[in-house]
Amino acid sequence: MASLAASFLVSPSLRPGPEWVRPRCRVLGRSVYGGADRVASSLESIALNGTPPSPVTEPLIEESGYLAARTKGKKREGERRLDDSMAVEIEELQVLWDDGYGSASVKDYLAVAKEMIKPDGGPPRWFCPVECGQPLKDSPVLLFLPGLDGVGMGLVLHHKTLGRFFEVRCLHIPVQDRTPFEEIVKLVEKAVRLEHASSPNKPVYLVGDSFGGCLALAVAARNPNIDLVVILVNPATSFGRSQLQPLLPVLEALPDDLHFTVPYLLSSVMGNPMKMAMVNIDNKLPRRLQLERLSGNLTNLLPGLSDLADIIPRETLLWKLKLVKSASAYANSRLHAIKAEVLVLASGNDNMIPSREEGQRLVKSIKNCRVRHFKDNGHTLLMEEGLNLLTVIKGTYTYRRSRRHDCVSDFLPPSMSEFKMGFEQTIWLLRYASSGVIYSTLEDGKIVRGLSGVPSKGPVLLVGYHMLMGFELFSLVEEFLREKNILVRGMAHPSLFIGALENPTSEFSLPDWMRVFGAVPVTGSNLYKLLSSDSYVLLYPGGAREALHYKGEEYKCIWPDQPEFVRMAARFGATIVPFGAVGEDDMAEYVLDYNDMMKIPFLNDYIRESNQNTQRVREKGSGEVGNHQLFIPGLLPKIPGRIYYLFGKPIETRGREGILEDREEATEFYLQIKSEVDRNMAYLLKKREEDPYRSILDRVLYRVLHSPIRDIPGFKP
Repeated sequence: MASLAASFLVSPSLRPGPEWVRPRCRVLGRSVYGGADRVASSLESIALNGTPPSPVTEPLIEESGYLAARTKGKKREGERRLDDSMAVEIEELQVLWDDGYGSASVKDYLAVAKEMIKPDGGPPRWFCPVECGQPLKDSPVLLFLPGLDGVGMGLVLHHKTLGRFFEVRCLHIPVQDRTPFEEIVKLVEKAVRLEHASSPNKPVYLVGDSFGGCLALAVAARNPNIDLVVILVNPATSFGRSQLQPLLPVLEALPDDLHFTVPYLLSSVMGNPMKMAMVNIDNKLPRRLQLERLSGNLTNLLPGLSDLADIIPRETLLWKLKLVKSASAYANSRLHAIKAEVLVLASGNDNMIPSREEGQRLVKSIKNCRVRHFKDNGHTLLMEEGLNLLTVIKGTYTYRRSRRHDCVSDFLPPSMSEFKMGFEQTIWLLRYASSGVIYSTLEDGKIVRGLSGVPSKGPVLLVGYHMLMGFELFSLVEEFLREKNILVRGMAHPSLFIGALENPTSEFSLPDWMRVFGAVPVTGSNLYKLLSSDSYVLLYPGGAREALHYKGEEYKCIWPDQPEFVRMAARFGATIVPFGAVGEDDMAEYVLDYNDMMKIPFLNDYIRESNQNTQRVREKGSGEVGNHQLFIPGLLPKIPGRIYYLFGKPIETRGREGILEDREEATEFYLQIKSEVDRNMAYLLKKREEDPYRSILDRVLYRVLHSPIRDIPGFKP
């Protein structure tokens, strides 16, 4: 029962009077559930009049999941603040924190749902999963709107992760409930308006799964002036083209003694059992152990399908399908009125509704809408392997605590599960091929393997050479995380952030992962914010011109004439670490550069058109670096060599305040840093010839016999 108790937020014993504001208590208590309308009415009374609830309505409010969020830290007449001993201290979230993702599975959902579906005669209501815990200060509210099942536990795999950054509230629609769609819309709408009235400067998040997606869109259309962030997971707005349509006559004609076949009919079109069973399997395990755990998970999961007959019995299923039909029509007729920020998560292997095509349609039908496709997942995307909802929210810049997203103040550090998924699953092939080896320079000038020469306290500005297509980025960021537990915030071209790469078929890909791991648009204000917060910042003065250089420009620093960053570094006393990186010539053969492409008909027109609306980092009159055109070079992969890095001796800006006033001194300092980068690359080009493991064949053999990728030796400095 302990695991079941962790699924509800209710109060075990409530006393009337001035002590009604209490920290959240969590026990299993279905018998004291209250009606959602009564809850909302009581909350409205509190919001408008500041009057504590009566002993009769008190449990209904606290159990609704709104009391703690709406009264925490506030003081009205007749109320008192929480005791200091009860206050939750919010500690600074560390890099590679444990987000708990993978600790729950579909088996947990089935176990809790079995208890929650017991009839209690109550209408739809809200609850707060205990696994979500206490969120960080100023976290926005997230309202989860369930799919056909109505249980409200569809986020069970994500409770611990989301609970750190959201006040999570889940809607529960009892099995026997027959509330019409319009009434459910009003219920959610009332909750949204109360949250908005309580915190008008914070967004309200609506996460709608399938049927809940229609519900979220309906609420958004009816409340265009409220700041909403709507996340749709395989929304049922495409129900008119659903594969369930042929099943309706079968379900209606199905004899009562065959109702047990319903879950098996549903399982054939709902989710991907393999994806569900793989959620908590570590991909670093040996293949044999992975298969053993997968087999065990499937063995435990499949018998639980019989519980679907109780969660969605035939009569309820028929009602829900009619409900979805009306919800779909309602939402589709109001898409034009939606002004909210909308993110659609669409499965490519959805056998219930055509989610992939629907995602593309919604992007074109809703003004402020983006989409991310997950081609291998089924309809139950939130319960399948391959999706950490918080990671998607972070990677699409959807998380914010105020009206506008700030890529510095709203940034959430990457978790350990994101590190494993990002580096060990997404870009594993590049890591394996390049096997980056890093050197740094100590204060006495000695060069050593690793990052011990890089300061361990910020602010630090890493300034270096931008290799072709940014090949050097991934190993650099990974090594700082592994060795120093430091996240390097990379300054990237704005085109990665302003939607230039967005299209109706976008998948969660490399640009999204770059945002997850701290990349920000390269602007003066962002550099100011990062250095003022003692961050480690990765800056490439050559920018896109250097990363997309022409033939014959390998390992040539192409920097602007103006000393752009030195004054900013001096303002905050930042330590500048110049570095060089080589190895692009060992990774790919340059076939077509910009000059070659501009000689090809049609291709040159395409490049010109695509660059017309591209945001510029610098003014057009700032030389070739400012006037550079973006393009994708023609490359042929080579048998991989190796990427090498050398971080030079740290250069202090403290005590050099003259840089702020004297332009000549700033220029001289700027050129000194550039020459250090050139010197580092010259050293690497010479010394890499002494590396016995420069060839991938030698590295593979060494790895098989001795160690993982990152421990393969390099040249001796």
